[in-house]
Amino acid sequence: MLYLDHAATSPVRPEVLEAMHPFLTGVYGNPSSHHTVGEAASEALEWARGRVAAALGMRASEVIFTSGGTEANNLAVKGIVLGARREDAWRHGLITTPIEHESILGSAEYLHRLHDVEVTLLPVDDHGSVAVDDLRTALDHTDAALVSVGHANNEIGTVQDVTGLVAVARERGVPVHVDAVQSAGWLDLRALGADAVSIAGHKLGSPKGIGAVGVRSRVPLEPLLHGGAQERGRRSGTENVAGAVGLATALDLVEVERVQNAAVVAAQTAAFIAAVRDAVPRAALTGSADRRLPNLASFTFAGTSGEAVLLELERRGVVSSSGSACAAGSDEPSPVLLATGIPPEVAQTSVRFTFARTPLPDGAAHHIARLVADAVAAVCR
Repeated sequence: MLYLDHAATSPVRPEVLEAMHPFLTGVYGNPSSHHTVGEAASEALEWARGRVAAALGMRASEVIFTSGGTEANNLAVKGIVLGARREDAWRHGLITTPIEHESILGSAEYLHRLHDVEVTLLPVDDHGSVAVDDLRTALDHTDAALVSVGHANNEIGTVQDVTGLVAVARERGVPVHVDAVQSAGWLDLRALGADAVSIAGHKLGSPKGIGAVGVRSRVPLEPLLHGGAQERGRRSGTENVAGAVGLATALDLVEVERVQNAAVVAAQTAAFIAAVRDAVPRAALTGSADRRLPNLASFTFAGTSGEAVLLELERRGVVSSSGSACAAGSDEPSPVLLATGIPPEVAQTSVRFTFARTPLPDGAAHHIARLVADAVAAVCR
């Protein structure tokens, strides 16, 4: 089986399991306990916090461990908007885009429905890119408390001009949250200059159920979970020490490999895209052709069924997806593809391929493209 759904999740790395093992066995203390067993766990937790902070370009005190990317995004969006309203009641707006992960859009809907927050959705072009000038215009017409944008889209792979967006928001004194769940380990997060950044461990080689969000100390943050003083009062609940160590270890590993692997995998993905286009005339690449994640290729195959193509691919030993794992099972066309102007009937034919951080053998890209062509042909008979 060839697994090409790494945007959904990746296998746990052996080095990560080895690093976590002591904290699943002998070093089992509660990091909030004031005795030697608890202090050992606390030391490991703070080591992990420091390593994550280094990858995000933040201070260790600014990193909050969460149960994953969804909680990290919820805490960033809800927490910063509600924190801003607590400090400055006139700030009541949220600016985001229609192609964000469900955890961002769901948080926006919650804030609008229960807290009367004005939500502005920036338009995207046919590649899924946000124009800096559109953000500038939106900031001129709303008292925004936060701008939230995905660094790289999880369905089409388009990478946003985050530094440009951050610069415009900073002129207005508005913080920017970046969902970096997909880009972590592929792109440099330290150079973004964002005020908050979310990541998830299971995209990087650590287990599911652990994530983190870095929030600059100058940004007011309202906690979502109450009942304890953990995470400096910003996220109550006993911390997942083993998970935090696993996340930090995975981040360290991918950061060491990032520059070299990203270049090699990007070339491999480009060869795959070209081969699919040659082998399947009806294939249309979605997202930006040049500003995209190194490992993601997403196509529509007009006149087919995306789900049928996926089944044919799996029969041939290739596992991929039709888009976001969080929307799996939905019969509706992808909102991301619709926002880029793709008609609903074509959007339902999409298939996404996401490669591992370890490059494939020579010739593999063309072999997989041939399997894609065979799968599409089988559906169109």
